Amino acid sequence: MEIIFILVVAIIVYSLTKYLLQRRFLKILTEEEFKQGYRKAQLIDVREPNEFDRGHILGARNIPLSQLKQRLIEVREDKPVYLYCQSGSRSRRAANILYKNGCRDISQLKGGFKKWTGKIKTKK
Repeated sequence: MEIIFILVVAIIVYSLTKYLLQRRFLKILTEEEFKQGYRKAQLIDVREPNEFDRGHILGARNIPLSQLKQRLIEVREDKPVYLYCQSGSRSRRAANILYKNGCRDISQLKGGFKKWTGKIKTKK
């Protein structure tokens, strides 16, 4: 029983530490804040291609989280990166990958695509 308690505490401490470290480099933007800057940034949708085809923010590039490590060369370190996914969890993981690979100006859409009310494009 004591071992389980120690493991649970360790997992909580690890998760909290990771969250706090991520908050130091990942800006979480409201839709309005996101709209103000995404045209000057690299706008990346990290959802899978089938999700992207059903609808995405106008001007976004699709680099799925599952392919991000293989496609890092497509992301410039010297330009801001604006990320989004469906709800926020995949874009947080993508932010960690990008940060570890030299990107320093990373922002995420709060609530993800499901909360987006702006212009979208769908594949016909």
